[in-house]
Amino acid sequence: MITITAFERSPDGGKGLARDMRVRWALEEVGQPYEVRLLSFKAMKEPAHLALNPFGQIPTYQEGDLTLFESGAIVLHIAERHAGLLPTDANARARAISWMFAALTTMEEPIVEREAARYLEGDKPWFTQRLLVVEERIRKRLRELSNRLGDADWLDGAFSAGDLEMVSVLLRLKGSGLLDGYPNLSAYVACGEARPAYKRAFDAQLAVFKAASAG
Repeated sequence: MITITAFERSPDGGKGLARDMRVRWALEEVGQPYEVRLLSFKAMKEPAHLALNPFGQIPTYQEGDLTLFESGAIVLHIAERHAGLLPTDANARARAISWMFAALTTMEEPIVEREAARYLEGDKPWFTQRLLVVEERIRKRLRELSNRLGDADWLDGAFSAGDLEMVSVLLRLKGSGLLDGYPNLSAYVACGEARPAYKRAFDAQLAVFKAASAG
């Protein structure tokens, strides 16, 4: 049985943004059952977990004698091991993997930088100017992605692991207003959220948050 780790009490408030969500979604897409081991922030920094993830983060992935960390690497492993997230054609497969890397680097880096600035630098005198600069970097990437997507449903033909990662990244902009000028990207995200596998993964993660809040 596949076992992944996740936050016992996710800091995202049940919005489905914690990175175990991407792994849950991938497993749901390929129809693989899995178990979840929940961790407190304290447990994430203890030797038992550091042996699985040297950076003390989630998620991790265990299956037999294989242990993986980093959500992107885990999703790629799942996609390569099971049908449904990568095309069979070699060139299309390579393009889908390229989109995975684009989501995790080109797109996500300025989005995460914006989040860090808002939470860690909001009281600094330079915050307003810094936020403007970071948000312009995000808009540039959104314009480029919007132009490439056009009126297509997915980035390169059928839904792939590249779309799973890209939708997951763009979801971090919900409520920011930054997607408002790109209706095709908003529709693209909505298509991702409408997938049954996404809904199952989201509901599973949300149930953990609700249980922790009730406790």
